[in-house]
Amino acid sequence: VQLQACGGGLVQTGESLRLSCTVSGSSRSINPYYVEWYRQAPGKQREWVAGISPGTDTNYADSVKGRFTISRDSRRNMVYLQMNSLKPEDTADYYCRAARGTVEYWGQGTQVTVSS
Repeated sequence: VQLQACGGGLVQTGESLRLSCTVSGSSRSINPYYVEWYRQAPGKQREWVAGISPGTDTNYADSVKGRFTISRDSRRNMVYLQMNSLKPEDTADYYCRAARGTVEYWGQGTQVTVSS
């Protein structure tokens, strides 16, 4: 099972992007999993950004609270990260992770670049 993250790109400060995360190559549902977004900027450690439970409870890092929204579309088997009011410091590779008990899956990164 692999996760696929997409939706990254190059935007200017203040603009928005929506990242998507879904299961690729399998009919497995992402819905029972706790799904998180992480990011890693060049030369920095990977940091946690946001998470959503199967019951749709959400949590955010302080650095993105009020600007980013994580959500699920159970019918489409997708988890989204809506990113508004983007800043240059949001520039990073973004990864999604799905976890349930001791099982976890990671997606490949999708690059987000915010120009000033």
